Amino acid sequence: MRPDFETLSRNFHHWEKTADLIDQCIDLMLNLRQSGHPGGSRSKVPMMVAATLGAGMRWDVRHPEKAFGDRYVLVAGHCCPVVYAMLAVYNAALALRYDQTGDKRYLVHKSEERTVTWKDLLWLRHNGGLPGHAEMEGKTLFFKFNTGPSGHGMPAAVGEAMALKHAGAKGVKVFAVEGEGGHTAGAHHESKNSAWGLGLDNLTVFMDWNDHGIDYFPNSSVVHGHPKDWYESHGWRVAGTNDGHDFAQLTKAMLEIVHDDNPDGRPGMVWFKTRKGRGYHKFDYQSHGAAHKRNSELFWRCREDFQEKYGVTFDDFGDTHDLGESLVRDQTEKWLGTLHSVMRNDPDLVAYLADTLIDLGESVPTEIDGFKLNSPANLAQDRSWLTPSKLPPELFVEAGQEAPNRKGFSSFASWINAEASRKMGRPLVLACSADLADSTNISGFAKGHGKFEGFGWYDRNTAPQGSLLPQQITEFTNSGLVVGLATVNLSKNPEEEFLGYWGACSTYGSFSYLKYGLMRLFSQLAQDCELSVGKVIWVAGHSGPETAEDSRTHFGIFAPAVTQLFPEGQVINLHPWEHNEVAPALAAALMSDRPIIALHLTRPSVTIPDRRALGVPSYLEAARGAYVIKDHDPSRPKEGTILIQGTSTTDSIYTLLPRFLGGKGPNVKLVQTVSWELFQMQEEGYRTWVLSREDWLDSTVITNGCRRAMHDWLAHKTAAHYAMSSDWDDRWRTGGSVDELKLEAHIDPESIWEGITRFAADRKTRLKALHHPEA
Repeated sequence: MRPDFETLSRNFHHWEKTADLIDQCIDLMLNLRQSGHPGGSRSKVPMMVAATLGAGMRWDVRHPEKAFGDRYVLVAGHCCPVVYAMLAVYNAALALRYDQTGDKRYLVHKSEERTVTWKDLLWLRHNGGLPGHAEMEGKTLFFKFNTGPSGHGMPAAVGEAMALKHAGAKGVKVFAVEGEGGHTAGAHHESKNSAWGLGLDNLTVFMDWNDHGIDYFPNSSVVHGHPKDWYESHGWRVAGTNDGHDFAQLTKAMLEIVHDDNPDGRPGMVWFKTRKGRGYHKFDYQSHGAAHKRNSELFWRCREDFQEKYGVTFDDFGDTHDLGESLVRDQTEKWLGTLHSVMRNDPDLVAYLADTLIDLGESVPTEIDGFKLNSPANLAQDRSWLTPSKLPPELFVEAGQEAPNRKGFSSFASWINAEASRKMGRPLVLACSADLADSTNISGFAKGHGKFEGFGWYDRNTAPQGSLLPQQITEFTNSGLVVGLATVNLSKNPEEEFLGYWGACSTYGSFSYLKYGLMRLFSQLAQDCELSVGKVIWVAGHSGPETAEDSRTHFGIFAPAVTQLFPEGQVINLHPWEHNEVAPALAAALMSDRPIIALHLTRPSVTIPDRRALGVPSYLEAARGAYVIKDHDPSRPKEGTILIQGTSTTDSIYTLLPRFLGGKGPNVKLVQTVSWELFQMQEEGYRTWVLSREDWLDSTVITNGCRRAMHDWLAHKTAAHYAMSSDWDDRWRTGGSVDELKLEAHIDPESIWEGITRFAADRKTRLKALHHPEA
């Protein structure tokens, strides 16, 4: 039922007292820890109270995992103390109400691990305690993304709204909270355009307009305009108030936007003008990132305000001695007890808070008409259909044909969503690109396969079922869009299974760094969040000097290495060299439990080799991460092992292969390296057969990228010295035709032949330096 102002206004006195309690909790935890952000936390308190007690969110404090509960993304992640304090107050009310009634409705699900209590405030910013910026895990599952880096949370909020919209979860909303300082980050410009273009009327931004950040100058001195200008110009619905501390004005603005009966596909924004450091006796930039000195006079002034209003006294009131964190923790626990007594002695407040929270929680629906994810099949959970050996033959092309590996990706992508349509009646993967959908072939996720015509492009008005999201050159936000949608788990058992969408985004490999920020946060979330998340395919397209015609601003030699900057086990990097290796490698990666798959693709076509005629293993072996192209000739002395990665480099090896097979060159073992991570997943016997320790120590690498990006495969510095890579001379490559750049990069057949010959000729010297047993 739509909330109304008259009903909500009857409880503004309870909201005021609740806000006062939250204020005190913020102050006490920051006084103790002497680290954190009081100003923005304080200024947002009235908004948070209004948003969570009826004017905004439909949510369940006991069950933050509920599929159809509204999502909250604190884009201004440094203001997490306001949420910690709010949850501590709300959970205290539930506990008191349970003690009064014995009604189990007031109990929080898995309360030991999921409830922020007064005592948790004592361990802010300590290892294992409440984190210094918002994280979606454990006691803070209220947050629906890990945030804090400037603007990063906004694209993720767009992605979450997109997933809910596409799934037909009508009425479920996403709320993103930001300040006007954080709003200056480019991610907001991209997100505003994207949210309008995708028709995300289920997305609302709450803008704390307090005009100050960390540095001394007001934001209005360097940023033109008003929040209304910033959003209405992008097609958003806007309302706000010049008194963001007044519950009446806040409520009216929220009701206008959040509960608009006809949003017409337009996202909403509510701005509220506040004073940074509201009620803290230290304001504006000075209140941003520094609490009052521990137990200082200003700290006690804030306590004095509360004492006078509520007739209580804090122990040791006015004592300005700093006894150190450990002893002040004991003091703080007593002071929190004083706050608890104020609640306990106001049964009307306790009943109001607890009952309102329960009513809100029980208003979260368990079923929604038109929800599209009701199929008994769940291809995201049971991934056996991706078994590489069972892939259909139409995903592969015949030997002798010319095809780029990106075309292999397109075929595989269309097959995935065709299978999803057949078994689930909707797409599994929602994809986007920076105006490069066809160029990078990620458009395959929208195309037909067999008799299936394809889901096509998404359109906010005419094709809401589309699986390819129309995005402009919003590189950073595209990354956030797909990781955000991959966090939306619509299962009734989200800790046991994932029910939702996988995401995929693409751009030039040279621009991979523009994707990394959101991927990094998603990886952290996936590691520790108790709720299952989906997968993201990160396509680094047009990589390597093979994109020669665009010149060095556009081809990736160094930049794609950013996809490796994750803990072991968080990402799988794939480097299929030709068309037919893409499907088995990508299928194997998607079958794993890794949340991020980085797929490195190149632009030009290459001739598909006749593997059988050459005695080379099937392209299906790409699923194993590495395989032997040619073993040592047992009748000749070994001269080393060559580990090969990349399209042009491997194509050069196949040009040279007849020489090797004819015994004309060095007796080296040639190993194709598709994916270090997939290779490490293989049984030990296979890994040893492909690359024994002795062979690895006696090896070097060939790559179309930089040698640094081959660090997993490089056994030692001597191997790096002999590496054949596009940065052979430690200089940026230039531009020209593909053949010209292969020559410049020294990855053409003759350059590689010379490099391998030198490597083999120096074997005794190399191995002696390593104390190798064959030296």
